[in-house]
Amino acid sequence: MEQPSDGAALNAVGVEPAAQLKFYPDGPLLVRGDFEMIGRDGNPLPRTRATVALCRCGLSAIKPYCDDSHKLSRFSDVPPADAAAPTANEPKSG
Repeated sequence: MEQPSDGAALNAVGVEPAAQLKFYPDGPLLVRGDFEMIGRDGNPLPRTRATVALCRCGLSAIKPYCDDSHKLSRFSDVPPADAAAPTANEPKSG
């Protein structure tokens, strides 16, 4: 990736991204940068930090924010083996 003069990384199309999303394995989605979160009611959600951890397990008591409930629940973002798509050698059902 190219670096602009201020040290920020450019994305694949040569533009500095306004926000960065990072999926932590078996954990939250971290959002960094310049962004606004809008709640179900259409109003902005409060932000007190530059980086926000969003819940992916669905168990957080402070949704949409992560409260580390994924650790106690053993949340996994890996799909179960039986949910995998059939390979070329497997017959398709139906």
